[in-house]
Amino acid sequence: MTRIASQEERSKMLTRRTKIVATLGPATDAPGVLEEVIRAGADVLRVNFSHGGPADHRRRVELARQTASRVGKHVALLGDLQGPKIRIERFAGGHTLLTEGATFTLDPGLDTHDGTDRSVGMTYTELANDVAPGDELILGDGQIELVVTATRGSKVECRVLVGGELGDQKGINRRGGGLSAKALTDKDREDVRLAASLDIDYLAVSFVRQAADIDEARGLLSAAGSDARIVAKIERSEAIPRLDEIVQASDAVMVARGDLGIEVGYAELTGLQKHILQVARKHDRVTITATQMMESMIQNPVPTRAEVSDVANAVLDGSDAVMLSGESAVGKYPVRAVEAMAEVIVGAEKYQIARNARGERFEGRVSEFAQAIAHAVMYTANHMTVEAIVALTESGATPLWMSRIRSDIPIFAFTRNERTRRRVALYRGVYPIPFDITHTDPAELYKAISRELIDRQFVQSGDEIILTLGELSGVSGGTNTMKLLEVSG
Repeated sequence: MTRIASQEERSKMLTRRTKIVATLGPATDAPGVLEEVIRAGADVLRVNFSHGGPADHRRRVELARQTASRVGKHVALLGDLQGPKIRIERFAGGHTLLTEGATFTLDPGLDTHDGTDRSVGMTYTELANDVAPGDELILGDGQIELVVTATRGSKVECRVLVGGELGDQKGINRRGGGLSAKALTDKDREDVRLAASLDIDYLAVSFVRQAADIDEARGLLSAAGSDARIVAKIERSEAIPRLDEIVQASDAVMVARGDLGIEVGYAELTGLQKHILQVARKHDRVTITATQMMESMIQNPVPTRAEVSDVANAVLDGSDAVMLSGESAVGKYPVRAVEAMAEVIVGAEKYQIARNARGERFEGRVSEFAQAIAHAVMYTANHMTVEAIVALTESGATPLWMSRIRSDIPIFAFTRNERTRRRVALYRGVYPIPFDITHTDPAELYKAISRELIDRQFVQSGDEIILTLGELSGVSGGTNTMKLLEVSG
């Protein structure tokens, strides 16, 4: 694997701690675009199983790995399951216009293309069992609102509260949640096996309701021979009362604000986002904030001020990563969208560090010795003049724990494990470095670490760094030592 091409790219990498997830799609399929997206700052590439078939996903994963290798950057791959997306069917003319006060029926018995301004088919046959008169249904991305007036068999009769144009296959949500559809569909189970065969690093489970949904996905992954990390997408209102158990069952959490905002109401969404991120941080889980972060850039070369504030707010809340969806997958400006997001992150992080880093408090007890070492390192680093932290790691656990504590000091995960190098690419402030950690002579080990950092122009001779390692090099979970070292040229 080649080194990152320029000092400018190295400087950008260390300046920005919050990571960027970019979704693959037709826009990144164009020749040369994916390379520019990665060079612009994408750390994780998302494969959206809601769109395209297995052949599309295999082709994009292969392109992603080849391009990342050519650029010289370790990039994680995130597979995103579709889940039980509950949708209407199609209209004869592709769309219809609903007017306030009109009656409108959702009928799973209708032909898939027979929708009119009076009724439309739907994919979810159990909706009539999940709703009652007076319940509100939200269609599309919240533009259309219906109130249920009656249920007759599988039909749901409604009155239009907020009208407008309604297009084919728009999603259906119940205000307040409560739809009984299971998190994993038959399609999802097939896609889990596909994700395992593609050696995906992270797998996102959509519409999670309870910890058992995460356990089921993990079991399916394990049976398929994969140890990919599980991301719980929080987008159902019924997940909120069970948030602690869901977070503990998962490895990472995504605040999927589209459906979540529809179900809980947009007035509560910002506060709820902060709450979800705080709970995830309490349990040392990685976090991604997603959905419509820079949506206007699908069509425009610059974000709106509101979008800039939204991304900055997610950074200040402590997100490990922020995500681009349609902006990079189908937008006109995928590279510029990544560049703009990176610029906003850097601007926000200046104030995040000034406010939080040096006064970071350490609360609660730790359950593992390596976790205690990680906390000790970050306390020391935030109260001394240290240029870098180096973690010799097999699994990536120690740099993960370090990254939970805010700091402006880069954490380098030195590991021989390619899977670990990809995985830590999602962790805030952590940068993977290929390195054989099985040195037996401490003096030679320290020299090798110094050479690696100096060669990459991350530090200079005479700088002080903190090193963590285990007495038995190359053993996962064995970190038990912290050393303060001077870089030797």
